[in-house]
Amino acid sequence: MPRKVAATPQVAVPRRRSAPPIPVVDTPAEIWKEIPDDHDYPAARSFLSLLMPAKRAKKVAETFRNAPIERHPAKDILRSAQLELLPKNDPSVVRDLAKVKAGDNLSPVLIVRGDSERGIRAVIADGYHRVCASYHLSENEQIPCRIIDYPSK
Repeated sequence: MPRKVAATPQVAVPRRRSAPPIPVVDTPAEIWKEIPDDHDYPAARSFLSLLMPAKRAKKVAETFRNAPIERHPAKDILRSAQLELLPKNDPSVVRDLAKVKAGDNLSPVLIVRGDSERGIRAVIADGYHRVCASYHLSENEQIPCRIIDYPSK
């Protein structure tokens, strides 16, 4: 005699609502200049002079002029420098976002490469606000950087 199988109760499964669309920021295809602005080098020297003797900071800042351009995502730059993302309403970030919206390109970033063997993080010598502005447009934005190795004494 065949066994009777108990009927499986029908359970109403709620329909998943689709996620709202991700907002798209109207961004020009290219938001970066090919070479840093002249005023970026003295700004880098000024910042670096807080981390090392002024004479060495001046020498280091000058080596940026001959460094090749490399491109790295905004998220990686911030992580390597161990810096927090500045908010969209930070005055300098607002200024840089307005430049992009107006069609003005941003200057490449100047970075001193970290040294993990010596416990030294990367240093954004000039361009922290530009990196943050770019991140707000896309964390994967490939940012042009002039990167030099951390100087030995």
